[in-house]
Amino acid sequence: MSHSLPQRVRVVEVGPRDGLQNEKRVVPAVHKIAFVDRLTAAGFEHIEVTSFVSPRWVPQLADAADVFAGITPRAGVTYSALVPNLFGMDRAVAAGARYVAVFTAASETFNQHNIHASIDESLQRFEPVARRARDEGLSVRGYVSTCFGCPYEGGVAPEAVARVAGALWDLGVVEVSLGDTIGVGHPGSMWDVLEAVSRRVPLDKVAVHLHDTFGRALANVLAALESGVSIIDSSAGGLGGCPYAPSASGNLATEDLVAMLDAMGIETGIDLGALADASLAMEQELGRVLPSRYLSTVRGQRALLAP
Repeated sequence: MSHSLPQRVRVVEVGPRDGLQNEKRVVPAVHKIAFVDRLTAAGFEHIEVTSFVSPRWVPQLADAADVFAGITPRAGVTYSALVPNLFGMDRAVAAGARYVAVFTAASETFNQHNIHASIDESLQRFEPVARRARDEGLSVRGYVSTCFGCPYEGGVAPEAVARVAGALWDLGVVEVSLGDTIGVGHPGSMWDVLEAVSRRVPLDKVAVHLHDTFGRALANVLAALESGVSIIDSSAGGLGGCPYAPSASGNLATEDLVAMLDAMGIETGIDLGALADASLAMEQELGRVLPSRYLSTVRGQRALLAP
């Protein structure tokens, strides 16, 4: 499978939700709101703001409604929220969300650990969510975890990924995001998975969501772009991980992604300097150094220029 590279890539910023959800230090709502607003100012087209899951499972995001109410939306920007079921959907609608995401996995064992349901059971849960979305005029995104490997089962067949992605597409999602949850994917497996998925879902409606455990995330982005994908999920500063995949490192850092795309002449509409400022502000709030390689360079440059 070979295509020319896209002229433009839509970067879906997942830092405020996927990036922060695994942080042990609870970030006050006011700082989450400021984070989203800084990302808006940096030029993102799509920001995943929060998740309307049970606070018992993800205490960090217990303030989802307050955060959604507090952000300053900009016309033309999509602000989305993750929902696990119809109850979460109801909360998201009440908070004003117009774009939601549902999530399942390509491996049964991971799905049981993550959402306590089989793959088929999770898909059944999403049917009323999809119906409610149609009734409300909302868009729904579908996430599929463990598309390139599972922490419990090991390898995952591309056909298994395609089956789940196709089932979500049949439910009416507007795009499907394929996750490399533990960061074991490589360009070869990326090509294989996308080849299988392309038989069920148009590749212009497919995103990839990559973790950088072995430093291969950017190589996998290039393989996805070559295959016809032009939607990439990433997290400011490289925030993130997965509570049900202890070996997973942070998400692909948005700064590293945008810096590569800029160098290749591929448009994103994102101001890299403003993005770095947003990540460094969150870094200060968290009290730890974020893993983005680009941020490391920015810190060094600013240290040299400091009086």
